[in-house]
Amino acid sequence: MHRESSKPRPDWQKKIAEQGLVFGTPARDKAGNQRPYWDESVHYVFDIDEILSLEADVELLHSMCLEAVDTVVTTERYKDFGIPEWSWPHIAESWRRHDPHVYGRFDLRYDGSGPAKMLEYNADTPTSLLEAAVVQWFWKTEAFPDDDQWNSIHEKLVERWTEIGDRLPSNEVHFTWSTADPSGEDHVTTAYLQETAAEGGLDTVGLAIEEIGWHSLLKRFVDLEEAPMNAIVKLYPWEWVIDEEFGKKAVESLPQTLWIEPLWKMLLSNKALLAILWEMYPGHPNLLPAFLDQPGLLTEYVRKPRLGREGANIQIVAPGYETQTGGVYGHEGFVYQAFDPLPEFDGFRPALGAWIVGDSAAGLGIRETAGLVTDDGAAFVPHRIPES
Repeated sequence: MHRESSKPRPDWQKKIAEQGLVFGTPARDKAGNQRPYWDESVHYVFDIDEILSLEADVELLHSMCLEAVDTVVTTERYKDFGIPEWSWPHIAESWRRHDPHVYGRFDLRYDGSGPAKMLEYNADTPTSLLEAAVVQWFWKTEAFPDDDQWNSIHEKLVERWTEIGDRLPSNEVHFTWSTADPSGEDHVTTAYLQETAAEGGLDTVGLAIEEIGWHSLLKRFVDLEEAPMNAIVKLYPWEWVIDEEFGKKAVESLPQTLWIEPLWKMLLSNKALLAILWEMYPGHPNLLPAFLDQPGLLTEYVRKPRLGREGANIQIVAPGYETQTGGVYGHEGFVYQAFDPLPEFDGFRPALGAWIVGDSAAGLGIRETAGLVTDDGAAFVPHRIPES
């Protein structure tokens, strides 16, 4: 694994916009100056053995996470996740029904010299999907046509929709995004997912989540035509849903209206999962020690809010690395994870985003930052696997 410079394509801005990448707050370089969010002036290079190792690590981690969900449901450890008690039986029912899931993204620490370490699992509302599945693939095809890339995300998404089609209440699926997202990223991500579902043979409808209605007589969610909605894809976190007025309706009307990602994924998108995994698999080579609400024996650690996003409210406690980020999270409690800084390449630190589709590893996206925390100032950079 190493980092290389490469000359951007002359018309790269036009090309990525045509591929749908029309959002992206500018990233920041080492001096704090603006840098393109999509940055093809650099990329990472892996050999095939590294990719095969990562793929195996990711599928193992995913299976461990599913075991963790089963353990939490069986032992009713929802309180450790800060989840309201009224929703507990519904989460259990969602898990036991095997409500279908589509995709997720592991954030990993990896430097090419040992097993990947799990930092967290974005299992409910993962983004940077279009960049990983489409934009970097076209970059590789043009810039390095003879090389390969760990990237079967698009094909696996289409296949996954085909697989779960029979488990949905109908062939029609509504794809929703929030108009409250000023960047447009949620809308673009949802539109891309809708495209893969259509390729997978489903009938798709797009609308803003704020436009979903509730029919009080039918006790059903309805769309703008007042037609019942049987399956809804959302990029709106479950922890926000259950705190809002329509949250109880969303949970209590399951499985009449199925939501993707399913309710049981609340347990995977919560950083309490990190501590549960360490309890279940102490010393596992793909895990970092992690504890609930206190650092335990850790003297160097990262304090993460259970429900934090985009690197907000992170505190690093380690000599010479002390860092604290702002934000609105933390009232839900914290998880303490052993500090293992991201590796440094040319002054930048990459976090590997490894995609799972269904239960299979599907590809890789990389976001790098000059700092220790992968936040909204991180750039997305592509990767390739040279032809051997």
